[in-house]
Amino acid sequence: WFAEAQKLTGVYTNLTGDVLVSSGLIAYLGAFTALYRGELADEWVGLCAEKAIPNSGAFSLVRVLGDPVKMREWSLYALPNDTFSVENAIINDNTRRWPLFIDPQVQANKWLKNMEKVNELRVLKFSNDKYLKLLEGAISMGTPVLIENVGEEMDPAIEPRLQKQISVRGSQMTLKLGESVIDYNKDFRFYLATKLANPHYLPEVSTKVTLINFMITFEGLADQLLNIVVEKEDPESQALKEQLTIEGVENKNKLASIEDEILATLKGTK
Repeated sequence: WFAEAQKLTGVYTNLTGDVLVSSGLIAYLGAFTALYRGELADEWVGLCAEKAIPNSGAFSLVRVLGDPVKMREWSLYALPNDTFSVENAIINDNTRRWPLFIDPQVQANKWLKNMEKVNELRVLKFSNDKYLKLLEGAISMGTPVLIENVGEEMDPAIEPRLQKQISVRGSQMTLKLGESVIDYNKDFRFYLATKLANPHYLPEVSTKVTLINFMITFEGLADQLLNIVVEKEDPESQALKEQLTIEGVENKNKLASIEDEILATLKGTK
């Protein structure tokens, strides 16, 4: 307990610099490759040291903001296991702006559809004449929406949604979308994805969304190919692996719930 308390004291002290670098990465580096992200993060860590801002010295977004339970759940929904993909999921989970995934291999598309399937994700395209009406209904009901095949230009009608121009009157939230003013459900989530490998978005677009580079990495491709080979050669082992992964996630969730209950009990006895 004493050793753990000392460790947590160090972590608490270093939170200032670690969270500062994490915030910068989420806000500005989502569109870049893993190598460039790492170089800039190391440079920022050096600047923190120069300015006497406490930090852990070796930065890792997964270590600072990663939730083991969430990361296991993401892997169940077909998120590649490489660090770069996990970082992308963490950026998506923590950004205040709606994400726009650069997704030429449709990895993010597959992951989002699996993850939001239970919430009845609606998949739309700008080319659909009725997409605004469907989007309005989803916003009011709190249903998540994914817009696929986004080009380099956005439909001006969704700008209020991207900018989160939400008005609050009493306990009711409303949003102006096109010519309509609709009720806004706080459970609503909005995703955009493009298949363009190297899109060039104007600053007006880049400041309204969080660009996340979801292009496949060598490690992610190797992991996917291995899963395909095992599934073809030994389907029973693959099915057992998937079952064990599901059980592992469930056990982690139970453990986290029990830990929360113990902490709540300890607080109540003070």
